[in-house]
Amino acid sequence: MSAAPISPQLLKGAIIGLDPFNPLASVVPFQYNPDQLTRTLTTTQSAGGSPGEALRLRGPPQETIQVEVELDAADQLAQGSLPGTQLGVYPMLSALEMLLYPKTAFILANEVLATAGIMEFIPPQAPLTLFIWGPKRVLPVRVTEFSITEEAFDTGLNPIRARVRLGLRVLNYQDLGLASIGGATFMAHQVVKEVMATLNTAASLTGAASFSGSVRLGG
Repeated sequence: MSAAPISPQLLKGAIIGLDPFNPLASVVPFQYNPDQLTRTLTTTQSAGGSPGEALRLRGPPQETIQVEVELDAADQLAQGSLPGTQLGVYPMLSALEMLLYPKTAFILANEVLATAGIMEFIPPQAPLTLFIWGPKRVLPVRVTEFSITEEAFDTGLNPIRARVRLGLRVLNYQDLGLASIGGATFMAHQVVKEVMATLNTAASLTGAASFSGSVRLGG
């Protein structure tokens, strides 16, 4: 009997919220990898002005990402495992939504200090959010769109199936500062992209040279 072939391990995309006030990062791996990822890049090239400035770049392009994530508690319900049997996909939805909410403890602490006249209210800082799509694409992002469609519910009205449409704006080193964790993460991503472009050029030149040689031999 021949051995069964070894299946490659499937990498899961994820969103991670790095909260400076919480050492336990909010890690939300995608239950199912989305089938589609829409990316839009807008150039920061100068629109005109002085002669010779038309090709000058003011920085990296502005990039936005649209992705739809599916959540389903069916497997947990079939296996009778928690938290799906009691809460459905509510915990997974909440983990994603908390990327947009200020922490309760921070709000209450600010309110107490403001009431005592010690300080004015300071808007809380959102956690650094990373969109991870494989080892070569780790991007600092800001969530700009968040749309949830809950499609089924258990007896306690907890959602057991949902689709989440996320709009993300990639934050670069100009947004975050090159010395910051987010800025350095974006720069590492750009370096990987430059390497990929170089590999593509080298492969294209090799392919062109092989094609040219075969044409000469055939002729």
